[in-house]
Amino acid sequence: MAPEVGTEAPDFTVKDQNNQDVTLSSFRGDRAVLLVFYPFAFSGTCTGELCAVRDNLADFQNDDVQILGISTDPPYALKAWSDSQSFDFPLLSDFWPHGEVAQAYGVFFEPRGMATRGTFLVDKDGIVQFAEVNGPGEARDQNGWRKAVAALAA
Repeated sequence: MAPEVGTEAPDFTVKDQNNQDVTLSSFRGDRAVLLVFYPFAFSGTCTGELCAVRDNLADFQNDDVQILGISTDPPYALKAWSDSQSFDFPLLSDFWPHGEVAQAYGVFFEPRGMATRGTFLVDKDGIVQFAEVNGPGEARDQNGWRKAVAALAA
C-alpha cells in the first residue's frame, strides 16, 4: 500500500547510476525530495516522462527540492540511459533486493518485476505531501507535481 499524504515516507538506501549510495533520510532538514518511480530505463513512456523532467528541471528541482528517479533497473543500465539522455538528476536502482523500495511505496508490480508510475513528494521533515500512483501503461500528468513542488515554497 502506498504511503498516504501526511504519513512518514519509508526510508531507503540504494545505489544511483554512478553506483553511489543514496539515502532518502539524508535529505531531511535540508531538501524535500520528489520521488519518481518508473518501470524501465529505455522504454518509450518512461523516456518521454523523464525527458520532460530534464527539459523542465527547474519546475521540479531547486535549492529546496531534489528529484530522484527510481526503477528496478541495475545501476549500469541507469548509467547508460542517463548518459544517453543527458539526465542531470540521480536515477536510483531498486534492483537488489529486487523491488524492495517499490514494495515499501506500494508501487511494485509483481507480475513484471517492475515499479509502476508512482510519484511522491517528501518534505524536509520526511512527511509525504503528495502521492500519486498510476498503473502500468498509464502516463502521468506532471502538472500535479509542479503544483505540489510550488506549494512547498508557498
